Amino acid sequence: MRVLMLNPPFFPKYSRSSRSPCVTKGGTLYYPIWLAYATGVLEQAGHKCKLVDAPASGKTLDDVKGIAKKFRPEMIVSDTSTPSIYNDVHALEELRKETDVFSALVGTHPSALPLETLQLSEKIDAVAVHEYDYSVRELAENVEKGRLGEKDLKKVKGIAFRSGKKLQRNEDRPLIQNLDELPFVSGVYKRHLNYKDYFYSANLWPEVTIVTGRGCPFNCKFCYWVQVLNTGAYRVRSVPNVIEEFQFIEENFPEAKEVFLEDDTFTGFPKRVEQFCDEKAKQGIKIRWSCNARVDTRLETLQKMKKAGCRLLCVGFESGSQDVLNNVSKGTTPARMEQFMQDTKKAGIMVHGCFMVGNQGETAETIRATIELAKKLDPDTAQFFPIMVYPGTASYREFKKKGWIVTEDYSKWLDERGWHNCMVSRPGLSNNDLVEWCDKARKEFYLRPKYMGKKAVQVATNPREARRIAKAGRTFFKYLWENKAKEARESREESKGKEAEAGRGIGTGEGKGKGN
Repeated sequence: MRVLMLNPPFFPKYSRSSRSPCVTKGGTLYYPIWLAYATGVLEQAGHKCKLVDAPASGKTLDDVKGIAKKFRPEMIVSDTSTPSIYNDVHALEELRKETDVFSALVGTHPSALPLETLQLSEKIDAVAVHEYDYSVRELAENVEKGRLGEKDLKKVKGIAFRSGKKLQRNEDRPLIQNLDELPFVSGVYKRHLNYKDYFYSANLWPEVTIVTGRGCPFNCKFCYWVQVLNTGAYRVRSVPNVIEEFQFIEENFPEAKEVFLEDDTFTGFPKRVEQFCDEKAKQGIKIRWSCNARVDTRLETLQKMKKAGCRLLCVGFESGSQDVLNNVSKGTTPARMEQFMQDTKKAGIMVHGCFMVGNQGETAETIRATIELAKKLDPDTAQFFPIMVYPGTASYREFKKKGWIVTEDYSKWLDERGWHNCMVSRPGLSNNDLVEWCDKARKEFYLRPKYMGKKAVQVATNPREARRIAKAGRTFFKYLWENKAKEARESREESKGKEAEAGRGIGTGEGKGKGN
């Protein structure tokens, strides 16, 4: 059976699959990784799939309509996200005009709000929640055999579906325990995507992103994937299975410079990490790699990782305030962060640091502490995010209960460029304040003479890093210029408004008198 797997058009380079979907200011564009895994599962079951990533390949809705008309799918599976949900539903409705077949939405937003998502359009036949690989496979089997009645669909775990005017939510599907039975996602990329379309500003380009484990041993309140998509305990692939995929990548992606392990916390099981490092070295696999890690990773493990070709760690430092860290259940301390950075420097591994502002207990003083900590830690690169809380997370529930969510009109969660609009406005720190703090943090971090000097030396002495730095730098300085130009326009408009008000007598004693 033919299945169209779609990452629908929206903003160019819109990272729908990231933990905080948007058009990034550093140029990062995620692979449609979960949609790709589901594509592999469907192909493994004998279905013919076409995976289309419209934001990465620059395809418009008309382009996708043309692809659908030619491919003639019997089922459409479309990814979606909270900020793009209305756009994605519209795209599905337009596609149904070209090919009126059974259609399902997948991803984080329908996982958190399955029935609400179904209510957005009668053209959505079903949504699959959480880890949807096997739910989509079972749906495809039902479509192929014409088993689409209410009694049939009620048997499919992990979905919500439409039956006439009635909406039904089935029981959740058990999480996949044996991840080795999943096909290599890199094989799906090879068949369907151009891996040079994807870029992570902290990683060497071109890179290939895979997952070696789902879930996480930790429980940060803001974490999107762990609470909404890959719920539950950290489940991992066997080391031989991961090594085999590394070998596949080295053989089939000859220009790839790096593999990124997108596990929420690859270093969650240190013994497994060390086993992987030993085996990678034993097999003579040369390609470099990076991963998500926590600051509790030991020096001995870091040294083994370095010997096995680990180049960089992506680390969630989040805050310089212990109270804020405690409030979000981060389980770390600023002192441990400093020790970790000393250890990574000893091991010779670079760090991409992630920092957030606006979490529970945040104040202007704690934000300032975070910026100062970021500069003190001095990772190779850093990102500063205003808190983005999404449906289905503990942070979202807390902020909504307190009335701190600015709007639930999801179309307003991004600005006209596809950049984040912070939706959290709290006493003493408005959403605009949080965005301004992040802009201030980026400028303070990246425009330091010490940092710029370090980058200049890195470019001059390490050609491998030069292309990444140049590409990310161009994007960042373009962002600074556009932001400065936007501020200038807004300032001019504000000045014109004040002049107009003065001309009408508004804001003067005369104006007040007329209003009495």
